[in-house]
Amino acid sequence: MQMGLIRKRAVVNNFQKPSVRKLDQHYSFLLIIDFESTCWENRNYRTQEIIEFPAVLLNTSNGKIESEFHYYVQPQEQPTLSAFCKQLTGITQEQVDEGIPLSLCLAKFTYWIENLEREKNIMFVKSEYVPKGVNAATIVTWSDWDLNVCLLNEARRKQIRTPYQLNSWIDLRLAYKVFYQRKPNGLNGALEDVGIIFKGRQHSGLDDSRNTAALAWRMIRDGYKVEVTKSLRGVR
Repeated sequence: MQMGLIRKRAVVNNFQKPSVRKLDQHYSFLLIIDFESTCWENRNYRTQEIIEFPAVLLNTSNGKIESEFHYYVQPQEQPTLSAFCKQLTGITQEQVDEGIPLSLCLAKFTYWIENLEREKNIMFVKSEYVPKGVNAATIVTWSDWDLNVCLLNEARRKQIRTPYQLNSWIDLRLAYKVFYQRKPNGLNGALEDVGIIFKGRQHSGLDDSRNTAALAWRMIRDGYKVEVTKSLRGVR
């Protein structure tokens, strides 16, 4: 079983034709992340650990996913997955047992993202400034939980340095609410509201990332101007 993968591909999303409201974007690329973590039916007083680390790179000019990163991660504080977690995420005990520690996963992620920066002339920025000829990029998550709670807390507990590229991001749930002036009923509900069918398995980190990318592309075509919503100061 292949537990880790790094893929490059071009995926043409079969959505409606781009809206005439589509704006020129400051960010040429969006890197969408959606972690899955250890979880329990009764979540009180439990610390969570990342068990699936996916990321997909979306080109904002054409809606194509141009590269993907994916690893299963070994939980070390509570290594045995709950029955609730396995049922919710579809992740098996064998997959996390054969996965890699978070520190190694972050090292591989940093190597992957630095290669993308060189190959596609990308710079991850949170402001409007970017050198001439360089493609601006930023991170996208569905809510602030992934980076502001899950990764931040686990990295602090385990004294792991996180890549600077993860210090600012777009909370697409918040952006959706503001842009469409309605509260989304989860990622699947947000997709349904704009006429997109969720592809894959809900609560699979990789499938959630791909579907979040589909929603971001639809919002861009509807006239959404991509802007960072959250930044961490002094965090490495």
